[in-house]
Amino acid sequence: MFKKLDILIIRSFIGPFLAAFAISLFVLTMQFFWLYIDDLVGKGLDFFTVMKLVGLVMLFWVPMALPLALLFSSIMTFGNLGESFELVAIKASGIPLLRFMRPLFFITILLSGLAFLFSNNIIPVTQLKLAALKYDIIVSKPAIDIKEGVFYDKLDGYVIKLGKKEKNDSVIHDIVLFEKNYGLQDNMLMAESGIMRVTPDKKFLEFILKNGWRFEERGTRGTANTEFIRLGFKEYKKIFDLSSFQMNKTGDSAFYDPKMLSLRQLNHAIDSLENIDTFYLKRSRADITPYVRFARYAADTGWIKTDTLKIKTAKSFDALLPDSLRDVIIDASVGQISSIKSNVGLLASDYTEKYKSLRFHEIEWHRKFTLSVACIVLFLIGAPLGSIIRKGGLGTPLVFAIIFFVLFHLFNTFGEKFVKSGQASPLQGMWLSTLVLIPIGAFLTYKAMRDSQLFNQEFYYRTFTRLRKIWNNFRKNQGSKNKEQESMIS
Repeated sequence: MFKKLDILIIRSFIGPFLAAFAISLFVLTMQFFWLYIDDLVGKGLDFFTVMKLVGLVMLFWVPMALPLALLFSSIMTFGNLGESFELVAIKASGIPLLRFMRPLFFITILLSGLAFLFSNNIIPVTQLKLAALKYDIIVSKPAIDIKEGVFYDKLDGYVIKLGKKEKNDSVIHDIVLFEKNYGLQDNMLMAESGIMRVTPDKKFLEFILKNGWRFEERGTRGTANTEFIRLGFKEYKKIFDLSSFQMNKTGDSAFYDPKMLSLRQLNHAIDSLENIDTFYLKRSRADITPYVRFARYAADTGWIKTDTLKIKTAKSFDALLPDSLRDVIIDASVGQISSIKSNVGLLASDYTEKYKSLRFHEIEWHRKFTLSVACIVLFLIGAPLGSIIRKGGLGTPLVFAIIFFVLFHLFNTFGEKFVKSGQASPLQGMWLSTLVLIPIGAFLTYKAMRDSQLFNQEFYYRTFTRLRKIWNNFRKNQGSKNKEQESMIS
């Protein structure tokens, strides 16, 4: 009987989970494209590059889509069972809530382990490839789209204006072309008509112009001895190099981010960064000691003991210095202090960057585990919540799934911000969402095991009606007492 029950629950769970995972992954992927839509439009990307970008973005969001899909599908599964009274029949047969949650809990643990392996082994490579591809797309120039009546300046060294283009975009009319030569003034070329086409290898743009003139001025800047050349032509061929428009592929080694490291690599990096205190202490001594030379001779010469009386009776520091050496010593002291300040500032800046890098590495180390544990935590919220609301479909489960996922995402974001700003340790900040949601899951499980009417409208309506009657009776009693007191006074 239990085996059949397990199969029933698993079959009820698989469909909603796959649908919820697909929807979550699609929404998160669209979030990326909404953010970078301005950098992607007009780049002339080929189909393979677009598909590669979509695939990398989808892989990047898989660990985030899994918790949301588990939350949504668990609410929907147990809500459907409750709405069809199958949940009531299961409980009536003496099977507790935790027992029929067990098969899905095992599946959740399995998916949590897969999420960790995905985050540790696939996400670093995906993040590296995505960063390189995104950089290449953003820095590449827009595709060639020369519109009518608009000056086009994306070709290096040229500005082009077309009066009219035919429907096939190849035959053009009233062409004006400015060639930047950084001389007296730009060369100019005008033609009545022509043909515009890209070579088959996509490396050059050809203009075959007809019936036009070329204007050029030669000479030395600042003198009147110049010559103006006007050249008429029946046919003129102009070739533009399109190599700058081709998207160059940047090497993966040009990027480094803690998100691109696996758990083993993060451990190695953290071990190296944790020794920065000892390293910078030794470095500060080595950099500052040469500028405080007097400290090296204090113990050897004994001048501190012999001149103690003179120092105590002196009214100021200038009184201790001979008149002939006072200015020299003050200038030398100011120079040494300036050098010490400069070195200390550089050391402090370098130390701050290293410490910030340590925190970023620790954030990514904890993220490997928090997203996996989030699958279990959100399932422990979704399963009892679905058995309480007893509503299937997409409406109510979707609303509750969005509410709790937004809470998880907000606390996760707040915790990460606290860690980056130094207001919390990586352990406290990165596990903040888990620490907040675990008590909520325990509370919902407790209520679901006792068939709580936590989200029953009739229960709240009856409770409100009862409270209103109590309040009305209290007001009546209070009014009658006031009347009795007034009668007694009168």
